[in-house]
Amino acid sequence: MKKLSIIIPTYNEAKTIDTVLTRVFGVELPGWQKEVIVVDDGSKDDTRMKLKKWEKKVTLIISDKNQGKGSAVTKGLRMAKGDIVLIQDADLEYSPSDYPVLLSPFENPQVYAVYGSRFLGAHLSTMFVYALGNKFVTLVTNILYNTNITDMETGYKAFRRSAIKFFDIKAKRFDFEPEITAKILRSGYQIYEVPISYYGRKFEEGKKLTWRDGVIALVTLLRLRWWKPQQNEKN
Repeated sequence: MKKLSIIIPTYNEAKTIDTVLTRVFGVELPGWQKEVIVVDDGSKDDTRMKLKKWEKKVTLIISDKNQGKGSAVTKGLRMAKGDIVLIQDADLEYSPSDYPVLLSPFENPQVYAVYGSRFLGAHLSTMFVYALGNKFVTLVTNILYNTNITDMETGYKAFRRSAIKFFDIKAKRFDFEPEITAKILRSGYQIYEVPISYYGRKFEEGKKLTWRDGVIALVTLLRLRWWKPQQNEKN
């Protein structure tokens, strides 16, 4: 049986964490064993209290200080033991019902990275400025790395753990998305995209991404354009 590691970074998600975990465990994945790793990144609300009842079903990592999504995901990656690693945000923007779609391409042994594209599947309308910024950053990714993806910033990313386990991820915040994308592409892997459903939040509903993160993403993409994997990162 294959093993799927699901990494869930959380920060002040007390309103949604129970629902997310219920949906994660409720998805039927024949032939897959789930390993769920929740990394709480210094939540100041009742997230940790809500997580207590899940302690026997998940691997729980607690950070006392908020360091950002990238830091939380990296901590989860260090703990992951699965053949495939999947990142699941805790804010209900992404539905675990899409797991079968995300995992299906890995039946091909040549596929090492799968991105769930919000622009290929059904989705609620998102804020225009946010969507425009996302498409611009994706365009820059395609130009710099000679690829052709539609959604670089998607929160639904899945990888063969063998492809990324030696990556030295420096990102602390949302720059995790461009860094992991750049390193995957510079390592010679292609990104396979599948359509997913998406339910975007507004800032007043708790969305944390800002225009500053878009600028940082561009800087990260430029900085890593000539990055080369070390020998142990290729094996």
